[in-house]
Formats: sequence, structure tokens, C-alpha cells
Amino acid sequence: MSVIMLIIVGAAAGFLATRFMNLETDVITTMAIGIGGALIGGLVLHLLLTITGMLAGLVGAVLGAMALIWVWRAFVQK
Repeated sequence: MSVIMLIIVGAAAGFLATRFMNLETDVITTMAIGIGGALIGGLVLHLLLTITGMLAGLVGAVLGAMALIWVWRAFVQK
């Protein structure tokens, strides 16, 4: 994301966050809150998606192994 877009999105996010939290600040502080929040939120979201992705991979691997065991028991082992 370009610096200009980061400032625009940060300003909007800061404005909304300060309104939701009933905080009166100046424009620079509002933008700093928004940009900082965007960075923290982006890192947390990335971390959660990474962990969820790993967990989904583990669940998929276990289900695949169980299916393979079922096929082996049903058709190979008699």
C-alpha cells in the first residue's frame, strides 16, 4: 500500500475509532491513531490467518489420513 493510501485509510480509521470510543483529538493524533491501529490490526489479522491456515492444514492432513486408513481397511485388509 502506498504511503498516501496509508494516510487516507489511517485518517478514516482513526476518525471512526475516535468516534466509536468517544475521544476528542486533533487531526494529527487521529491520523496517528488510525495508522498505528492499521499496522497493529494488520499484523494481528495476518498472524491469526497464518495460525488458522496451519490448523486447517493439520485438520486436512488428519482427515486425509483417516480416509486413507478407511480405504486400506475396506479394500486392502481382508
